[in-house]
Amino acid sequence: MGRLSWALVVVSVGLSAQSTVLVPHAVGARQGLPVGLSQSIRSAVEGARLAEPHAETQAELVSLYGALGFAPLWLDDAGRPTSDAGDAVRLLTGAALEGLEPEDYSASSLADHALGLRARSTADNAALATLDVRLSRNVLRYLRELHTGRVDPQALGFRLASRAEEHDYVAALREAVSTHRLPEVAASFAPPYSAYRELRNTLATYRTLAADRSLVPPPAPPRSVHPGEPYDGLSALARVLVALGDLAPGTRPTTDELYQGDIVAGVRRFQERHGLEPDGVLGQRTVAALRQPLGDRVQQIELSLERLRWLPDLSDGPLVGVNIPMFQLWAWDSPLRPAVPPRSTRVIVGRATVSQTPVFIEQMESVSFRPFWNVPASIARAEILPDLRRDPGLLDRQSMDLVSGPGDNAAVVPLSPEALDRLARGELRLRQRPGPQNALGLVKFVFPNQDDVYMHATPAPRLFGRARRDFSHGCIRVEDPTGLAEWLLEGQGWTRAQIVEAMEGPVTRTVVLRRPVQVVLFYITALVVPGDSRVHFVEDIYKHDRALERALAARRER
Repeated sequence: MGRLSWALVVVSVGLSAQSTVLVPHAVGARQGLPVGLSQSIRSAVEGARLAEPHAETQAELVSLYGALGFAPLWLDDAGRPTSDAGDAVRLLTGAALEGLEPEDYSASSLADHALGLRARSTADNAALATLDVRLSRNVLRYLRELHTGRVDPQALGFRLASRAEEHDYVAALREAVSTHRLPEVAASFAPPYSAYRELRNTLATYRTLAADRSLVPPPAPPRSVHPGEPYDGLSALARVLVALGDLAPGTRPTTDELYQGDIVAGVRRFQERHGLEPDGVLGQRTVAALRQPLGDRVQQIELSLERLRWLPDLSDGPLVGVNIPMFQLWAWDSPLRPAVPPRSTRVIVGRATVSQTPVFIEQMESVSFRPFWNVPASIARAEILPDLRRDPGLLDRQSMDLVSGPGDNAAVVPLSPEALDRLARGELRLRQRPGPQNALGLVKFVFPNQDDVYMHATPAPRLFGRARRDFSHGCIRVEDPTGLAEWLLEGQGWTRAQIVEAMEGPVTRTVVLRRPVQVVLFYITALVVPGDSRVHFVEDIYKHDRALERALAARRER
């Protein structure tokens, strides 16, 4: 293709006779193409534009072919598919490697179409043009969906904005073909995070396992099997655990058919990877997870890859990520340098039934030591007010005040039936004083957001010992708040001893962070956990995977 110059041209594709747009106009049209092929491509672009539901792709097709003077992108001067066309077909056929669906991009049909044209001595212009435009349309769609996903997360209620960096898919495609580097250019559109790459590799492994018909799930016992008890499914159990990587290859059960030894240790590893209590007992939930069809795990990985594509282009700076269904927090100095192990801690998230923790990205601004807890109005009215009417002494026992006005210095209002009525009407609010009883514990991490969600410590650490930890009203309780504060305040002159002193001191103190820290609250039920090469699966506690399945199914039906 010759040098490009921008020219104001009248484009008939999809435009009225009076409409004009700026499109790149090719200087030096290709010679030797079959007569009339450019007009056929112009017509094919028009037909594809009318059939394409996405406005972005409509405009991209006009821009792409307008720049070529409506010459073909994937055909040589003799009208035969080029090696780049072969790369495009292989790219779309291999979409499953990325957890995408090849038939979303007409992979089989395009492969047959290209093969048919190669086999013919001559082909009509309409068939050539249709192949060329269909290839462009589907490759553009593939690049976009590999980068940003197939479903808009905001349509599912997630506050994840589009990527900060806008990509020119047309320019990328044109460059990929002109340099014969389509596979490499396409690979650059995949999310750059190690979590994505590791999970994509795991997908191939689980597809192989799911296709292994000899891998039979262990039988379900009539009751829970504890270590040391007999179980007649030991051979099948051992084979499944070896296949999944939870048991060393070659491990066999003992001849006495007792459930014990290495196999128990393998079950504990399996339980730990699947969000279960790692007690080694073959109970109902553990047996159900062991018998879960591996095809379901494949789908779980595919849905998680889709969610990872939703993440924006994160900056190369500090980041706190919370995976809600895994009840886990990680803090990276840089998400783009995975060789540096992140700090991690267990968390408690919002209850699945009534107070789900939202998914969004915000900016951490400050750390507050010995914070007040300003009780949300909904909690005050629904949960605390009825108890206060029956037992006014509860206010003092819980170190709470009725206050008027905003801020930590709001005036305290004496408790009375009238004051409680004002609380019910929203004229007063309920506030818990700092201290060991405070529901936020001794430190709060603030990242302003429309849901009024934040991270904080807790006076009830016993709940961190549970495998499933959705107990909060939506905020995130942190098991190691001291360590998180130490990491956040690194470089601001705060030692761990000073942090502990501030947490146990007599006054409330807020420290503004000097460095911006991105906070990502996300939801992924299959993940290769940082610092652990094994894939972890957890329960879809909020049913978000189910909603994503429905959205993808509806998309295919359109």
